[in-house]
Amino acid sequence: MVVVGADVHKKTHTFVAIDERARKVGTKTVPATTTGHHEALRWARREFGDALEWAIEDCRHLSARLEMDLLAAGQVVVRVPPKMMAQTRNSARTRGKSDPIDALAVARAALSEPDLPRATHDQASRELKLLTDRRDTLVKQRTATINSLLWRVHELDPEHEIAAGSLDRAKHQQALRAWLSAQPTSVVVELALDELDDICALTTRITEFEKRLAGLVAHRAPALLALPGCAVLTAAKLVGEIGGIDRFATDAQLARHAGIAPIPVWSGRTEGRVRMTRSGNRQINCAIHRIAVTQIRLKDSLGRKFYEKKKGEGMSNREALRCLKRHLIRTVFTTLKNTTHHVQHADATPIATAA
Repeated sequence: MVVVGADVHKKTHTFVAIDERARKVGTKTVPATTTGHHEALRWARREFGDALEWAIEDCRHLSARLEMDLLAAGQVVVRVPPKMMAQTRNSARTRGKSDPIDALAVARAALSEPDLPRATHDQASRELKLLTDRRDTLVKQRTATINSLLWRVHELDPEHEIAAGSLDRAKHQQALRAWLSAQPTSVVVELALDELDDICALTTRITEFEKRLAGLVAHRAPALLALPGCAVLTAAKLVGEIGGIDRFATDAQLARHAGIAPIPVWSGRTEGRVRMTRSGNRQINCAIHRIAVTQIRLKDSLGRKFYEKKKGEGMSNREALRCLKRHLIRTVFTTLKNTTHHVQHADATPIATAA
């Protein structure tokens, strides 16, 4: 088996191949185009045969096309977290930073960690990720515009109060528009009304995205919606960021990928201590955290009972929350596995026709 590490950039991709003993056996740089990707694939097959594994630094805004081209050619592709690549590069004997050094570090990191999740481009999860990312961008734009509008209102009348978090609702938008229209004409009023128009337009677009996400989640992962604390947006975030549950063989792999698996921090007589990791996919981690916090607030939920049980064992609030998040990621893993297999079976079942 030869591992080919890739350091990806906007214009070029650099590949370094290593053998099973982590020795560099070849280097290739190609344009970051489909033609260049095919050229790299032909080079690797010509030099090393078909026993290949491609390791790519997890920068999907740069590597998406490369991954799709390699997967379409039937290749095995794994994603290496940037932090893992940096640690491998810093521990190497070769000093400095260059494209070949980075590609070599990617390949060696993949060789030393054989359980890294494989890359997949599941269409359903990719659509959910793109839609949730776009909605998040629109929400950030609306928040920035609301903040600017509130300062203009304060300039017009410091005593005029607007309820916090209310300008995403039509009733409060109309009330503010009526108030602004009644103010003496000025540039500040003009800009405030213009920003209010932007907020209304952004709210309409955000609502449209949320309705679309609700339909996709209801089809692809309806069981997630039955999980207390997991609403449409959280479910869409989980499915989109996980990117195909079949990439993970166990819930432990998913927990590590999400930064939810605890890290041991004990030495000598302080045995058994752990802490949360700051690495991993923070979007998945945040979604699981929202579910955990919501379940803790629900009076009769299983999550609250689990949390109280851990606190009864002497754990602190933070430790009990950590255990609950690890329990929830296991539940999400099992739910998505069952849902995926059910959907695949349903899609593959032929429709009977009347005789």
